[in-house]
Parts: sequence; structure tokens; C-alpha cells
Amino acid sequence: MVYTHGTWNVKPGQEGEFVRRWHDLADWTIANFPGARGTLLRDVEQPSRFVSFGPWPTSEHAERWRSASGFGERVTRIQETLESFEPATLQLVAEVS
Repeated sequence: MVYTHGTWNVKPGQEGEFVRRWHDLADWTIANFPGARGTLLRDVEQPSRFVSFGPWPTSEHAERWRSASGFGERVTRIQETLESFEPATLQLVAEVS
């Protein structure tokens, strides 16, 4: 199991538009990759900072998602609302419940 992860620093005043565009990417992902899931969190103390993550069975699944037709154009639209973005692919090493 791997997780795609992003830290998104949004331009002030663009938070609502960022969330709308992130949802567009998420909806496209669900439509094209059945079973995919994603979560978007907002920093309480820094409301222009968001964190997203989603699980994938393997890093190859995550790469197929990132290289799929339609992914790049949606990410480009999101980037128009950003000051910075830090993507990562993380490997699950421990979990508690």
C-alpha cells in the first residue's frame, strides 16, 4: 500500500476555488479509477494550507493515475490557485486503530 500526498499552499482568497478544483480532480479520479479514495484537510491555524492524501494498492497504480489523460489538465487548473505545492508518494509502514 502507498499513499499519494500533497501539501497545498493556496493564494489568499483562492481557498474556495482551490477546493472546487480539487473536487474536480477527485471526481475525475473516482470516475476513472473505481475504488480510489481521497481526503482533503485544511489547516486550522493556517487556513490557506491544505493537505490531501489517498491510498493506492501499489506505486504502479498511483503512477497510472498521474500519467492518465486528464490528470495533468486538472492539476494545472489547481496550480493556478497555488503559491506552492509539495507532492509525495509515501509507503505505509505502520498503522494503528
